[in-house]
Amino acid sequence: MNAAPADQIRLLDVQALDVRLQQLAHRKKSLPEHAEIESLNKDLTQLRDLHVASTTEESDCSREQTKAEQDVDQVRQRANRDQQRLDSGAVTSPKDLENLQREIASLAKRQGDLEDVVLEVMERRESAQERVSELAERVSSVQSKIDDATARRDAAFEEIDGEAATVTKEREVVAGSVPADLLKLYDKLRVKEGGIGAAKLYQRRCEGCRIELDITGVNEVKAASPDTVVRCENCSRILVRTSESGL
Repeated sequence: MNAAPADQIRLLDVQALDVRLQQLAHRKKSLPEHAEIESLNKDLTQLRDLHVASTTEESDCSREQTKAEQDVDQVRQRANRDQQRLDSGAVTSPKDLENLQREIASLAKRQGDLEDVVLEVMERRESAQERVSELAERVSSVQSKIDDATARRDAAFEEIDGEAATVTKEREVVAGSVPADLLKLYDKLRVKEGGIGAAKLYQRRCEGCRIELDITGVNEVKAASPDTVVRCENCSRILVRTSESGL
């Protein structure tokens, strides 16, 4: 393949722009905010799970407290009825009076036991409520950090995408001045060779693979016409000759 030396040199400009686009893509992919957001999201998921568990526990305690208070109320009402019967004098039989007094005493003990249960449940509920509040604050805090990191990531995206758009337009202009067949070969090699399709020959060394040409390779390049598109014998990339090639 032949191409004017100036076109070959412009290929290095295209290559430089492609490298810049690669760097921008890598920068966008490797922003520290990605790892930060991922880590924070894991923390948020765990905290939300704990918050749900604590909320469920508080709800269970609430139902348990309601049930215990209802039990206390039932026992209190029954004790009041028995006390009213006792106070009314309607019960005259000594045996019935003894049984009624015994039942009132038993109900009083039962009421005391149930009130202890209510207090114990109330303490557990209060603890669960505090845990719910604490976890809610932690969820809110982590969410705020995620929002902040996301905003920083999006701002970086906007900056990178803006520069990438500018470089892409410049690349289109420069590539448009390179012969189609030469550009096609370059693009094919660029895909095959990890993003580098053309490299400068600098002081007899290919800047693509960083290997110096042997004497045979140097002589072959020297003998080639300036219009000849030469390739590196080691990496097969297009070798662009300049005044710094050392030939």
